[in-house]
Amino acid sequence: MFLFGNFLEAVAWVLNWILWAYLWIIVIRALISWVNPDPWNPVVQFLQRATEPVLAPIRRRINPWRTGIDFSPMIAILIIYFLQIFLIRSLEDLARSVR
Repeated sequence: MFLFGNFLEAVAWVLNWILWAYLWIIVIRALISWVNPDPWNPVVQFLQRATEPVLAPIRRRINPWRTGIDFSPMIAILIIYFLQIFLIRSLEDLARSVR
């Protein structure tokens, strides 16, 4: 069973790095939005295409037009932190218990 435990630990590690990288992509997109970026820039297009599937549903639920401030990146970051704490640690604990 140690093989399955090692596999779960590897999945947890890779998932943690993916979530960490995505968190930074969201942060960079939020920072770039403050300076009115060129929409034809390939970096800006990548950031929008990479984050819009996550931010758009959050934006629809919180309706930023009432406040004028887009809180969707902050909520997405909180969700990522929650996933890192709950999901990653649960996978690591499961991997340890399987060994």
